[in-house]
Amino acid sequence: MTQPSLFGKVAVLMGGRSAEREVSLRSGSGILKALRDRGVDAWPFDPGVRSLAELAAEKFDRAFIALHGRFGEDGTMQGVLEHLGIPYTGSGVMASAVSMDKVMTKRIWIAEGLPTPRHVRLDESSDWKKVEDELALPLIVKPAHEGSSLGIERVQARGMLKEAYERARRFDESVFAEAFIDGLELTCAILDIAGRPTALPLVRIIAPGAEYSYENKYFSKETVYLCPSGLEPDLEEKIKADALKAYEVLGCRGWARADIMLRGADNRAFLLEMNACPGMTDQSLVPMAAREMGIDYGELCLMILGTAALNNEKVRP
Repeated sequence: MTQPSLFGKVAVLMGGRSAEREVSLRSGSGILKALRDRGVDAWPFDPGVRSLAELAAEKFDRAFIALHGRFGEDGTMQGVLEHLGIPYTGSGVMASAVSMDKVMTKRIWIAEGLPTPRHVRLDESSDWKKVEDELALPLIVKPAHEGSSLGIERVQARGMLKEAYERARRFDESVFAEAFIDGLELTCAILDIAGRPTALPLVRIIAPGAEYSYENKYFSKETVYLCPSGLEPDLEEKIKADALKAYEVLGCRGWARADIMLRGADNRAFLLEMNACPGMTDQSLVPMAAREMGIDYGELCLMILGTAALNNEKVRP
């Protein structure tokens, strides 16, 4: 185990200015406490209320990014840290930006032969009836650059697509419709262990009404998480292999989490999105999967911090 003092002065970046600010503050607070409890010289830094000049002036040796959503998970903060020469956790500038864009992510996965639900980009000129016919009902409407299930809506009836699009536009100027996959909701955390990306055990999510909304994700006591997932071992390994490939073709590093739907009709898994900076709250899925491998929350935080890098090169204390 690395001596915590060798990490130097660590910034835990939390809060920020995105719609996921409150969740980020919860993630960051947990990480900060875990690092301090293990002797790391860790300090909170909220770029939503403090300037980047202050970040530079603090002379941090590395940064643990606990920012979610725009300006933190989309390559923006990664670019700032590259400029300042501060090694940081998670994916680099390009992989972060691409992973934050669900449509661009899909394009790469499709080009690489990875399974992802069919989709259609939407705008004011869209032929709503044609989209409904092409994807069939029900279908899902999503903002392309939001996380935590913000702005996601299931369209059940004909004639309702345009209204769902307009509501999603409140979150993001880029919106798309996606074919609905009826089945099990899964997630696969990926963690670089000894320099090698490793897929952790799958987590199965059972949300009230099969709606894994922002409320059900972070606040509901009725959402059930199963880890182990209960899937047949061969099927779980196949899904984990797809998630690992999805991580690698996007150029991710350090850690991430793939969201997946397993179609009930034929047990075919479909990749939904890649979260380059997953949640680390008390209800988050990466810590849950890590515990199944015998890695507690504090050790997980140290392991992620140990992957902090610049320019895609691992920087170890």
